[in-house]
Amino acid sequence: MTVHTERRMLLDTASLYFRAFHAVPDTVRAPGGQPVNAVRGLLDIVARLVTEFEPTEIVACWDDDWRPQWRVDLIPSYKLHRVAETSSPDAATPLEEVPDLLTPQIAVIRKVFGALGIPVVGAPEHEADDVIGTLASHSPMPVDVITGDRDLFQLIDDARGVRVVYTGRGMSHLETLTDEALVTKYGVMPTQYADYAAMRGDASDGLPGVAGVGEKTAVTLLSSFSDLDGIVAAAADPSSSLTPRVRAGILAAGGYLAVAPRVVRVVRDLDLPEFDARIAAPSAEQAAELERLADQWGLGSSMKRVREALATRT
Repeated sequence: MTVHTERRMLLDTASLYFRAFHAVPDTVRAPGGQPVNAVRGLLDIVARLVTEFEPTEIVACWDDDWRPQWRVDLIPSYKLHRVAETSSPDAATPLEEVPDLLTPQIAVIRKVFGALGIPVVGAPEHEADDVIGTLASHSPMPVDVITGDRDLFQLIDDARGVRVVYTGRGMSHLETLTDEALVTKYGVMPTQYADYAAMRGDASDGLPGVAGVGEKTAVTLLSSFSDLDGIVAAAADPSSSLTPRVRAGILAAGGYLAVAPRVVRVVRDLDLPEFDARIAAPSAEQAAELERLADQWGLGSSMKRVREALATRT
């Protein structure tokens, strides 16, 4: 048996299947006429990632709760604009606005991952980011986090071999971010990234940020005062070097800044179920199920590519 250098790959699954859905035309259909563009696109993405980054383990991290109530309680606007209009206001987990043609494909993705031996791991009342944060922080081996979400840059850790492979610019422009690469690109260390993101804000997550504090100012503040606690203390100190405008903005945002870091920081200590993520040759039962799924959903060359890529890692 071939011995491979151990490396765990953590997929921010929803980030990837949304990207696949929008990258592959929805005219790509199963024999029964159902759209499978997200399924096929995601399989092609996984095949590409396995070939390029050579993991020995893969975990599909899942949003069991894409908008946890505890985060909403802290910042009510959190992801509010992404709640589906049809969602019941009393629902424990509001429905996310998802394209109609994508919704039925998500269950197919889970089935295909199951047959491929890729565990799907989620946690009640938490997002995939938190699953990723926990698995990356406690991994016994180096980790590649595959995501289009910049908030996960906070997990980068050269000392533990945790990298982020950022898909935000598309699969043809993947960026592999380390401590040094993050500092070069954004001017902050991974340990500062959550504070940076809280100050900068993020319209895509419904985080307002601090008025008058954009990316450049946030970097300058963190360079001078190390972290958000230091910045808030400086704002309260009339003798500090903060400009009147920035001081006023920080003080006015005091309530927001008291809770925003907890919303932005991923959870790193979830109690997750046990799973086996090691890439292995499929059993006879799995192989038969993969053939059945490929025929039923017309996955053809995409299924072939991902199986061939995984076979090189067994």
